[in-house]
Amino acid sequence: MKTVQRFLSYSLSALFLLTLSGLAVATHHEKPKINLVEVAATNSDFQTLVMAIRASGLSGTLEGKGPFTVLAPTDDAFNKLPEGALAELLKPENKEQLQALLKYHVLPGAISSKEVGMLKLPKTLQGGTVTIENGEDSVTINGAKVIAGGIEASNGIIHIIDTVLIPKQ
Repeated sequence: MKTVQRFLSYSLSALFLLTLSGLAVATHHEKPKINLVEVAATNSDFQTLVMAIRASGLSGTLEGKGPFTVLAPTDDAFNKLPEGALAELLKPENKEQLQALLKYHVLPGAISSKEVGMLKLPKTLQGGTVTIENGEDSVTINGAKVIAGGIEASNGIIHIIDTVLIPKQ
């Protein structure tokens, strides 16, 4: 009798776990409920980016309907800028420059990792274009390596890059 009870207990446990894993798979494909800025704010690698977005006044745009593709430089990427460059951009009198720089990191539409590699000269929200090169084992955008891609948000996608993109003057 104990053997039958154990079998039933294990079977019910296994069935419960299978059901949960099925739910996890089903919910994995649901669209995220948080926007691009909120997704970035939850990632410790994007604190400088989020601070810059808020200082520039672009939060409303990037929290809006979209869809957008954000080429998101990490905090380490911002640290590669010349000393004092970020502090200068964050000054209120340089808000337009900061907006232009950040808009240069945003493409209209939600472009998947696979699709990004197929593009050549997509136009950014800033108005300029970026050059995308698809190498054997990596994709670069204006020389910045895409280190991870396809982070979904309710209004677009984030692709992580290792260098801040500087628009052509």
